[in-house]
Amino acid sequence: MNRDSVDEMMSRAETPLFWVGAFTVATLALWLLYRLLTGFRIWILGNGQLLTPKLGKWAVVTGATDGIGKSYAEELARRGFAMMLISRSQEKLDDVARSLEEQFKVETRTIAVDFGKLDIYSKIEEGLADLEIGVLVNNVGVSYPYPEYYLHIPDLENFITNTINVNMTSVCQMTRLVLPKMVARSKGVILNISSASGMYPVPLLTVYSATKAFVDFFSRGLHEEYRRQGIIIQSVLPFFVATKMTRIRKPTLDKPTPERYVAAELNTVGLQNQTNGYFPHAVMGWVTTRLVPSSIVIFLGARMNRLQRTGYLHRRRLREQRNGASLKTE
Repeated sequence: MNRDSVDEMMSRAETPLFWVGAFTVATLALWLLYRLLTGFRIWILGNGQLLTPKLGKWAVVTGATDGIGKSYAEELARRGFAMMLISRSQEKLDDVARSLEEQFKVETRTIAVDFGKLDIYSKIEEGLADLEIGVLVNNVGVSYPYPEYYLHIPDLENFITNTINVNMTSVCQMTRLVLPKMVARSKGVILNISSASGMYPVPLLTVYSATKAFVDFFSRGLHEEYRRQGIIIQSVLPFFVATKMTRIRKPTLDKPTPERYVAAELNTVGLQNQTNGYFPHAVMGWVTTRLVPSSIVIFLGARMNRLQRTGYLHRRRLREQRNGASLKTE
């Protein structure tokens, strides 16, 4: 093939290649514009006007006495919902209910139950029977006392049962109790609090991570089943929030207070059926699920949790030694 033939072939290919390149660049530009506009709609404009008592007079929050659950109760009461608070300690429930009544002038009711048990749902059903429920927040949850290898978890059999009952069974059963009346009225919102730990396996928190993955899959599947009937079911996957459960005392940009997290998360309802709820967490979620290979995320999570385990066990040994020394002195 001589040079003239090559030049002729290149000349013929030049125009099609130009249009392929132009189409590719235009497609990428439109995709980027769409993502920017979507992000602006979610994280700047939000959907804060959706959650009002027009959905139903009452909002129900499980695990409502501390952390994220308490902040959901406060924010929903601020929006005018009457509040049904469900948690284990009646004393703490009374304190939160009194605070909501005084601060927001809303009606409150409480149900004290241990979600680690299975015989509680008839009591809850009776307490919810006459309520027009617009919002259900399935927040109650338990985690590990410290990162640990599966076979070394203290009292493993009871730990498994309790974690599954609190993190998984409660979500299914509370949804069973509340969803039928929402469907009958063709409106309602269910927020299921999963965790970023449910986005990929987290070694040394394996059982907790697996239960939160269940909550995420359950929520997204159920949303598809009932969205055409006017029901929103959202999976909420926060990273670290400064709560008692996480033992984070000082909030930072990426570890917000529960109040700041909840205020941001509620603006995503109706815009995302699966959300990290808070813009810095959304960035972290994108990096760890789309940019970084899952094998690296799992490896780094295991490494971090091994270090935390070592530190916890070291501090525990020091406490035991000090306690032993003080007993001998006495």
